[in-house]
Amino acid sequence: TSSPPGVQCPGSEPLVCLFCSESVPPPRKDVLLRHLLMEHKLVIADVKLIADVPKYLLYWKGRFLEQPLTDFCSVIKTNSTGPVEKQEDYFLLCDVLPEDRVLREKLQQKRLEEVLEQQQKERDDSSFHRLCMFCSEEFTGNRSSLLNHMAREHSFSIGLPDNIVYCSEFLDTLQDKLDSLQCLYCEKTFRDKTTLKDHMRKKAHRRINAKNHEYDRFYVINYLELGKTWEEVQSEDDRELADDEDDDWSDWQAHPVSAVCLFCDHQSETLEQIYAHMKEAHGFDLHLLKTELNLKFYQQVKLVNFIRRQIHQSRCYGCTRMFDCRADALRHIAAEGHVMKLPEMSAWDQPQYYFPTYENDALLCTLSDSEEGDGDEEHRGEEIPVIAEDISNLRALKQSSVLK
Repeated sequence: TSSPPGVQCPGSEPLVCLFCSESVPPPRKDVLLRHLLMEHKLVIADVKLIADVPKYLLYWKGRFLEQPLTDFCSVIKTNSTGPVEKQEDYFLLCDVLPEDRVLREKLQQKRLEEVLEQQQKERDDSSFHRLCMFCSEEFTGNRSSLLNHMAREHSFSIGLPDNIVYCSEFLDTLQDKLDSLQCLYCEKTFRDKTTLKDHMRKKAHRRINAKNHEYDRFYVINYLELGKTWEEVQSEDDRELADDEDDDWSDWQAHPVSAVCLFCDHQSETLEQIYAHMKEAHGFDLHLLKTELNLKFYQQVKLVNFIRRQIHQSRCYGCTRMFDCRADALRHIAAEGHVMKLPEMSAWDQPQYYFPTYENDALLCTLSDSEEGDGDEEHRGEEIPVIAEDISNLRALKQSSVLK
């Protein structure tokens, strides 16, 4: 069956058959899968969840040259109750096999690393230059200024800038559709620009089609949560809201998520408190390290996860010395003055530290980009619009707002 293209990036690397010289370009993936089934009786499970299909196929092509197919694949016998001459063996290659699972995870991690690096480049890029798709106003600097303008002034939002990757290509795709007089939501084609514009406004079609898998690769969520698309995540959120719509919220109270200190079990409910505690109680100044090393957002994430993991393993992160327990390691760090001593950046600036040591580590939520100074707290949210659900008459809302 045909699968949606998912988040695999289009490329020139061909898809090779695992058994013969057959090969096809990536857009014709289904042709190769059909060839494997009909000619070689092999089925690859969950192909759409494989981050890099060309590399996956090359790996298994090499392994099948070294060992028999049956060493890796489950055998499925068709017509098992019929005559022997009508029975056929089919082979299933799937992640139940530990080697296959490890390969899929490695390819996923490598793709995630590439996407996060690309996203960081786009966050830092100040050479962005583009016209608005709806009013031709010109935007230079960072991509967020254009995305926020379209959400605020034209009620057209494709998501927060930090949720998007390959942004220029995404905007090119949307612009091409509009230039072809195609509605971005229902994808019908119209006779002229005025008719298209009226249609999108009257039908509230100023959004993209969530079922169009062409957009999957532009959302970071698709690379973080294997097998789950941004549309499914959005649907889950909508279902949760629908389930709770009759609930009485009058007595609801917020319970802040506490951030835990890197060195002890102390918890604080605000980032100022947890940063102050680590500085006063342990002499650890994350703000200072961020400034001195000019750490980007994802580098801060990796540093925090690195320190967490070293202390969890009862190891001094400054000199890598191991101890019998965490308490001994912390005593050593304090006594030797290693609390602000970091190893070479190459030791902790690694993809494995993108992932938290502890689940739901709230300290990671307090991090920010190095270019954002501590004194800019009150201005940080200004470029991120909060759009109400009912934005049909945005100008009227602005004029009557108590916030005016």
